[in-house]
Amino acid sequence: MKNTKMMVVGFVSAVAVSVALSTSLLAKSDTAAAPAEASVEASRLQSLAKFTKVLGIVEQYNVDGLSIDQLIDKSLQGMLSNLDAHSTYMDKKSYDNLKTQTDGEFGGLGITVGMRDNALTVIAPIEGTPADKAGVKAGDIILKINDKSTLSMTIDDAVSLMRGTPKTPIDITIVRKGTADPIKFHIIRDIITVESVYTRTISGNILYIRVTSFDKKVAADVKKAIKKHAAKSKGIILDLRNNPGGLLDQAVELTDLFVNEGVIVSQKGRNKADDVTYSATKSATICDLPLVVLVNEGSASASEIVSGALQDLKRAVIVGEKTFGKGSVQVVMPITETEGIKLTVARYYLPSGRTIQAVGVAPDIEVIAGEIKHHDKSFNIKEADLKKHLESELEKNDGMVDVTEVNATNKTVITPEQMNKDIQLKEGVDIIKALIIVKGK
Repeated sequence: MKNTKMMVVGFVSAVAVSVALSTSLLAKSDTAAAPAEASVEASRLQSLAKFTKVLGIVEQYNVDGLSIDQLIDKSLQGMLSNLDAHSTYMDKKSYDNLKTQTDGEFGGLGITVGMRDNALTVIAPIEGTPADKAGVKAGDIILKINDKSTLSMTIDDAVSLMRGTPKTPIDITIVRKGTADPIKFHIIRDIITVESVYTRTISGNILYIRVTSFDKKVAADVKKAIKKHAAKSKGIILDLRNNPGGLLDQAVELTDLFVNEGVIVSQKGRNKADDVTYSATKSATICDLPLVVLVNEGSASASEIVSGALQDLKRAVIVGEKTFGKGSVQVVMPITETEGIKLTVARYYLPSGRTIQAVGVAPDIEVIAGEIKHHDKSFNIKEADLKKHLESELEKNDGMVDVTEVNATNKTVITPEQMNKDIQLKEGVDIIKALIIVKGK
């Protein structure tokens, strides 16, 4: 303990000496140094002294007897997590998990999560994955993972708990808006493979393009689909609901397919080096057909950039519900060979200059998810049947077309019956039909 205390004191002394030397040298080279700079330097020294003093006290008196390494790690975790919901310190385990997520194959549930009002929230389940099939929905708040509470849990820790060996079980308990009690899901992990882009036709002349996430081939696949159906298509519906985002360059390239000029998105940070502007290019534009974009609260990040840019540039009608509101830029910076930090360095801004972060994109036409109701006077819920009815309601999906079922039964068209189960899609189709008529005139 004495050695450690000496080390801490030595650290303070070293800092003091180095600052003193640097101040002395600065004074010799520039006797007219600004008082403000000296004040900042003094404040920095005082803050470092306060930190090391607290560190020494905690090390000496804390009941758990944590090592200096453990205390420093916890200090870094606390500092980064208190900056914003997406910045985090990654120890060796977290850093290895990030590499696995980026480079390797892993088992998981198929959901993207984020922090909303300090609660671990499902941004979107990925279609066809275990979480989607189990009935997890965008906006669900994850209360527990197995028996561990998520209160004060970081995103990385939550992801680490949910990821695991394929075919192994996991229980998650969620709180859902509109339900009285928490809901528990028993899910079997699996390898997550996703069809990021697929297409259907509606009424023979409307091309429906569903983008589930922004991987490295999204823009190329959408471009291929548009060209394939160019002869018959008179309008396009781009479905970005429950799309948690992905690669920025793919969002820019996808938007560029529909607009030939103007800023698509800009990235602005504290340092000018982090400022970037992405603009449309006429040579990349291949489509001027009427366009409707479907969004909901599960649309985040890259999907918000696409829908927001197309809205600001007056290129598309946005239909659905307000998006998630994730418009910040994180970079991973290694600090050792086995540790790193993920730090928010910039925010995205749409063509109009508005931000996405914590605000989201509001649709031009708001349509709440659900089925198109067919009134039946003979239908009446008796008090004795209420509980069973509510239980069956929980088993229904959130109003989107059951894509798993659609893929299994018909890979080319969306039928009127299927549209009647998805009022947002039906509204989008009606708008496209009207735009086609107006353009024809």
